[in-house]
Amino acid sequence: MERPAWAPRSIDISVPSVSRIYDFYLGGSHNFEVDREAARRAMEFMPGLPKIMQANRAFMRRAVRFAADEGIDQFLDIGSGIPTFGNVHEVAGRCRPGARVVYVDHDPVAVAHSEAVLAGHDDADVVAGDLLKPAEILGSPQVERLIDLNRPVALLLVAILHFVADEDDPYTAVAELRDALAPGSLLVLTHASYENIPLPAERAGGAVDVYKSIRNPLIMRSREHIERFFEGYDMVEPGLVPMPRWRPEGEPEDEDPYAFSGFAGVGRTA
Repeated sequence: MERPAWAPRSIDISVPSVSRIYDFYLGGSHNFEVDREAARRAMEFMPGLPKIMQANRAFMRRAVRFAADEGIDQFLDIGSGIPTFGNVHEVAGRCRPGARVVYVDHDPVAVAHSEAVLAGHDDADVVAGDLLKPAEILGSPQVERLIDLNRPVALLLVAILHFVADEDDPYTAVAELRDALAPGSLLVLTHASYENIPLPAERAGGAVDVYKSIRNPLIMRSREHIERFFEGYDMVEPGLVPMPRWRPEGEPEDEDPYAFSGFAGVGRTA
């Protein structure tokens, strides 16, 4: 397999990556055949996966605009993936010029491509970091340069927590991040769930098994368990809901049924 110029030498391009699979679902070009093959296998069970990812992305953009309208001009996006058109720094910058954004991801391809995209952007940067190590993220030079933790921050955990198993204690990591944020900060979150998927759970489980086979287990939590990530936050209306129902710009009923898979919500620290 020929290695493209944008792929760091340190990565094994024969192993699928969830960041690059997500990029494929969104119609991006920063993925390999091994990623596309894994995505197609998952889509054999859940053909609407691209619709879910598009709904996830659309929610993220609405939530960023909401945060900017609320006066927030600092964004910390953990599990940011590979930047595509309309990413956080673009949306936030249009709504609030001078907004500062730090992206965080553990995938070398996502980090390398983010560095290329952000070259020349003084108000945005990227950190190679792990959600489960909040202190390292918050203490990174990039965060210290761009994010003032004494002022409200929008923390984005979009489509990342369902890749963290319970035994790795994601709730503690999210709580540590919450405790580091100033009052008035926002948590923007999406999470996969079997609830609202327009398929029998057994068939949807086939797609989950594909992720397990590539050593990136997909943890499908219930709405109740997803709500636990918002402990210490006051939920912003309309609460934790299917993605198209969070402050829609059009008619949610016009959305593809797959778009309602999983949940999205925004919380505010007191």
